[in-house]
Amino acid sequence: MTQRQTRLLFLALGLFMLGVTAFIALTALGDNLVYFKTPTDIAESPTLPKGKIRIGGLVAEESLYQAGLESRFVVTDLQNLIDVSFQGVLPDLFREGQGVVAEGQFDQTGAFIADTVLAKHDENYMPREVADALKETGVWQGDDALGVAE
Repeated sequence: MTQRQTRLLFLALGLFMLGVTAFIALTALGDNLVYFKTPTDIAESPTLPKGKIRIGGLVAEESLYQAGLESRFVVTDLQNLIDVSFQGVLPDLFREGQGVVAEGQFDQTGAFIADTVLAKHDENYMPREVADALKETGVWQGDDALGVAE
């Protein structure tokens, strides 16, 4: 084997290994991606999203039901509603009328089952995605009324 053939062999082997590494990294990344949707995005979609997603908006007034560790509430962007079911302890600052992001997936019946619920961390915060969604619907009250996380 000549020196040129040896170099080509190592180059080809290196490119192959780089390709395998990139494939593994992209596959792992794809499994961990979680897309953000608003209730209007989901209502306008012809089918329910598959896999894990994040929904965000405001907790609808008078929608919270709790029995032990089981909680049900409604997330709204003031145009559409999504019923959310959560098994676990809600964050201390979780309240009706406040911004929330729930991470989970839709089951076969179309119910959203959350495995994580994120609430605002103080009175001057709203998740960026929720604020953007409220701006799109024309409900945004301005940066003075609702702070936005940077």
